Order: sequence, then structure tokens, then C-alpha cells
Amino acid sequence: MLELWYRIVDFILPFEWTNHEFMKNALLAILLLTPLFGLLGTMVVSNRMAFFSDSIGHGAFTGIALGALLAGIQPIWGAILFSILFAITITVIKNKSRASTDTIIGVFSSTAVAVGLVIMSLGGNFNKYSSYLVGDLLSIAPFEIMMLFIAFIVIIILWLLIFNRVLLISINQSLAASRGVNTLLVEILFTAAIAIIVTITIQWVGLLIINSLLVLPAAASRNVTHNVRQYHAVSVGISLFAGITGLITSYYWNTATGATIVLIAAVIFFVLFLLRKKFAN
Repeated sequence: MLELWYRIVDFILPFEWTNHEFMKNALLAILLLTPLFGLLGTMVVSNRMAFFSDSIGHGAFTGIALGALLAGIQPIWGAILFSILFAITITVIKNKSRASTDTIIGVFSSTAVAVGLVIMSLGGNFNKYSSYLVGDLLSIAPFEIMMLFIAFIVIIILWLLIFNRVLLISINQSLAASRGVNTLLVEILFTAAIAIIVTITIQWVGLLIINSLLVLPAAASRNVTHNVRQYHAVSVGISLFAGITGLITSYYWNTATGATIVLIAAVIFFVLFLLRKKFAN
């Protein structure tokens, strides 16, 4: 599969940066990752869940620490399991508790990152896992691309199944419940999807900036779109553009790929924010 991808890239993109196999792998990862961030980010922004998605990254960090601590378990699998449980727990408590959502998320988020730091620093091994804070997209391996491809298919199918319900909940949760929508179940499925994509990509993007990849494209899209279809299409387009441009720019600038992608997405957001009145009519 990857050999065919390499041939296609060599034929379509005969540039210096495509001479490297790691850049071809990173480009394929970008083409799989960024549409998911663009899609999920629209509902993250619409549901005012930016703080929540950031806390999932903290939960993933703790999951990686637990996976590394337990013998025989790969850190990424421990992270995925823990992040899903973490997301479900926050969602359930948020729906059942009278405390404010920000307070609940803040408590879980701060606790998770503290536990993760303590576990990773045991025995002075923190430097071994510090790369998860910054990420390294160029280090993605072929088997990780396959895992990413499977996650892409699963999340797209899930999105097609629950999108209308998630959209209705984002507009009016009480109305959704009155229409027979199991709002708690739908929220759990949606937050689990966020948990999976955030956790899988945290090792390549980094804990410090991963939430920005969810929020910035969707937030930029809201500045210039007028309906749901436009909102999603533009968000995915911005995410793809920022991902590809950021990857190529980071190669020539010798900068962190994830941070460069986020920087480009941020520039797009501010440009569209300044131009929003021109698109208002």
C-alpha cells in the first residue's frame, strides 16, 4: 500500500521534500488527520467544548504514563483506553452534576496531567516521554499510518451515524431530548471519538498544541460561512491547507511540524476574522 503511495507522490509531486520517505509518510498522515480535525472541530466549537477537548489531551498524557508503567502494554493502547474512559466519566458527571461544566472539566484535567507527570517522572524517566509534549509528525512509522487509517474509517462511519443528533444537541439539548434523542449516549459517542483521535495523534502533534488543531480551523470557518454545509467544508479545507502547508514549511524552516501547522491555522483564523464583515452579506 505504501509503495503505491510513494510512487504516486513521486509522480505528482517531483519536489525536493518528497525525496524523503519520512516526508511522504507525514504527508499521508496529514491527509488522514486533518479532515478528522476539521470535522470534529466544528462540533467542538459549536458546543463550546474547546476546554473539554484540551482536557482529553491531558487524559491521554496520563494514559500514556499508565501504559508505560504496566508491563506488556504499549503506551498508546493504554492511552486510548484511559482517554475513552476519561471522556465518558467527564460526560456522565457533567450531565448528572449541578456543578458548572468548566469546574468539572478543570478538576479532571488538572488531576489527570498531575498524575501523568508524577508517573512519568518516577525513577527520573521523564525525558523518555517528554516528546509527547511537543510531538514529532516526521517520526510516524508505516504501522502507525495503518492504525491512523483504521481510526479514520471508524470515526467517519461514526460521524455519519450520529452527526444529525450531535447537531440537534448543539442547537438545543432539551429539543433533542424531546425528539427522542438519547443525548447522553450521543454525547458519549462524540466525546469518545474526540478522545480516540486526540490520543492517537498526541504523539505526533504534541499535548501542548493538539487542541489548537481542533479549534482553529472550525473557529476560522465560522467567520465566513452561513450554513452547516459550508461550515464543515471550509473547516476541512482550512485544516487540510494548514496541514499540508505547515508540513512543507517546517521542512524548509527546520521547525516543529505540529507547531508550524497550528501557526498557519492561526494566521488563517485572524485573516478571516478581519474579513468576516465582507462575508456577512
